[in-house]
Amino acid sequence: MRPTDISAPDYFHKVVDCQWACPAHTPVPEYIRLIAAGRYSDAYMVNWKSNVFPGILGRTCDRPCEPACRRGRVEKEPVAICRLKRVAADFKDDIRSRLPRPASVKNGRRIALIGGGPASLTVARDLAPLGYHCVVLEQDPKAGGMIRTQIPRFRLPESIIDEECDYILNLGIEFRGGTRVDSLKSLLGEDWDAVFVGSGAPRGRDLDIPGRKEAAANIHIGIDWLSSVSFGHIDKIGKRVIVLGGGNTAMDCCRSSCRLSGEEVKVVVRSGFEEMKASPWEKEDAMHEDIPILNFLVPKEFTHAGDRLTGVVFAKVKAEYDGKGRRNLVPTGEPAQHFACDDVLVAVGQENAFPWIERDIGIEFDKWDMPKVDPRTMVSTHPKVFFGGDSAFGPKNIIWAVAHGHDAALSIHKMCSHEDIEHRPLPMVEIVSQKMGIHEWSYDNDIAPDRRYRVPLRDKVVALRDIKAEVELGYDLNLALKEAERCLNCDVQTVFTSALCIECDACVDICPMDCITFTENGEEADLRTRLQAPAQNLTQDLYVANDLKTGRVMVKDEDVCLHCGLCAERCPTGAWDMKKYLIDMTHADDQCRTKHQSAA
Repeated sequence: MRPTDISAPDYFHKVVDCQWACPAHTPVPEYIRLIAAGRYSDAYMVNWKSNVFPGILGRTCDRPCEPACRRGRVEKEPVAICRLKRVAADFKDDIRSRLPRPASVKNGRRIALIGGGPASLTVARDLAPLGYHCVVLEQDPKAGGMIRTQIPRFRLPESIIDEECDYILNLGIEFRGGTRVDSLKSLLGEDWDAVFVGSGAPRGRDLDIPGRKEAAANIHIGIDWLSSVSFGHIDKIGKRVIVLGGGNTAMDCCRSSCRLSGEEVKVVVRSGFEEMKASPWEKEDAMHEDIPILNFLVPKEFTHAGDRLTGVVFAKVKAEYDGKGRRNLVPTGEPAQHFACDDVLVAVGQENAFPWIERDIGIEFDKWDMPKVDPRTMVSTHPKVFFGGDSAFGPKNIIWAVAHGHDAALSIHKMCSHEDIEHRPLPMVEIVSQKMGIHEWSYDNDIAPDRRYRVPLRDKVVALRDIKAEVELGYDLNLALKEAERCLNCDVQTVFTSALCIECDACVDICPMDCITFTENGEEADLRTRLQAPAQNLTQDLYVANDLKTGRVMVKDEDVCLHCGLCAERCPTGAWDMKKYLIDMTHADDQCRTKHQSAA
């Protein structure tokens, strides 16, 4: 193998698994160290730059970072990254003086943003300080999009939504609430320099089975029902409620029903429990509130007496897999089951709806009636129209919408500057030694076996009494410190200098994970089998250094390294060093970038 080029921006970025997995590439270990140091406002600003909504995401993020967390490789539970983000938001000072100022001089460019959700707000946040006149067109009276309409208040208080949306709108952005866009062709005729479509996936899927039309008054589309609850249009539901679907929307529907007038609420899912699309913690929260989840049941008919819903008939199924591992749900042959109910909430998925985008304006659609969007630049086949969030590639989550917003803002800025939007500037990278003394580091490298600390919850009886009472209370400062100390600081990298190595194998002897090997070079597939511990995770790279005096190579398996620094402490020549790697993704707002403060 060739020696590893550690100067490539993405090499060590990939080693910081949590940051690599985050669509917005939030520097997770950096803000966790700031929290451990009691610098909550600094931690908030690190988050605000990359993920835009720290307080919102600290409560609602889908947490792609946590399955990637290196702590999960040495024990069962990863670091509570998401809930530590909330700590920064809960305990920060007034940070408004640290936000960008509205542009004193406009640059003459006008940007229309359709929808006031996280994708559009991210685009506006990046462009407004550069002098763009950003106009957000939102059909609801307040900004937030699905953050405001589909996430219940017991998970996300409205005050948090208002605070973090206002941080953005106060950058000189024009917000037109109660404005519905019915024709993109007409909007393009208003001479905008660019249009960003962040309208989400506003239509919930329905179930066309017998009895649907007759009992329509008591069968509700989940996302529409949640929106009506959020705006106060609905404040009650029947005593017996069935929620159809296994995603996060279904979990929000069943938990909301329990807080209204639902007494017997159950979730019925066609798949198995493990295959449900809901996040594991969302399922745990529903079960904590004594809501049963029934699996492998397919709805076949809504029963009714006249126009009054009386129940749902289900067929029992089981999963069978073909030779390629594809799942099929087949009938078990058991008798159909009838569950009596007063109301049904249908939460079986969401889909995009673009009746307001004419098909003769240069925007091409695919066979699923989705716009053709470049996943790097977010531009459509119309050079002035960009998409992001759920409207671009279908329903995902808030953090993906933020990432799309950053990419689209950069493209819009480059287009308006007459630059090639295909050219994506490299991120800013810093690699700084953490050495303070012979055996001292400027970061905490003690590997403790502490298990994940649970987030305190409001008493269940009290929580179920008030639909606006937040259930999760968040970490206090003592728990936050303990949880932050579980972070393995995987952005502090082990950096090897071949010229200083005397091949004494001291690092090999002391490594607790057997991830360092000195051996003869070879092809990667062969080399992976000849290491101290076989490197079987092919998605993580090997760190290879040659030019050793014996002709051998040093190979380190980046997958299992704990970044504990013992190799650097033990090395008698300083061939190993611990260097903090900080990558700062390039956004359209780099002209108004403030110098970040390092936590280590």
